[in-house]
Amino acid sequence: VERTLSIVKPDAVGKNVIGKILSRFEDAGLTIVAAKMLRLSEAVAGGFYAEHKERPFYGDLCSFMSSGPVLKLELSGDGAILKWRALIGPTNSEKARDEAPDSVRAKFGTDGQRNAAHGSDAVESAERELGLMFK
Repeated sequence: VERTLSIVKPDAVGKNVIGKILSRFEDAGLTIVAAKMLRLSEAVAGGFYAEHKERPFYGDLCSFMSSGPVLKLELSGDGAILKWRALIGPTNSEKARDEAPDSVRAKFGTDGQRNAAHGSDAVESAERELGLMFK
């Protein structure tokens, strides 16, 4: 059974669509192993997105992720990483509306940063991210 991290980002929490997002992975056969709602500090957001530190969007991303509450979840299930990634759609919400119009990011996101949800992209990143978010 594979594990992955999911984060419902501040924009989606603010739109009050958590339940709509949770039902999607429940319908896909994914199990919620752990969940916690909190507001990330800029330091925690910075550590989480450390691989992007040299990119121009890093500061804005950290500010956005600490701008309001998030719901972080550990999900498990067969092929959990790929299932969740397919459900959330392409990173950029505008692209998601074209390529995956029923995806979480197409339905609830705004752009490439305010895109409603995060999902680990590989087993290694899921392990690292789960370790950071569920110490």
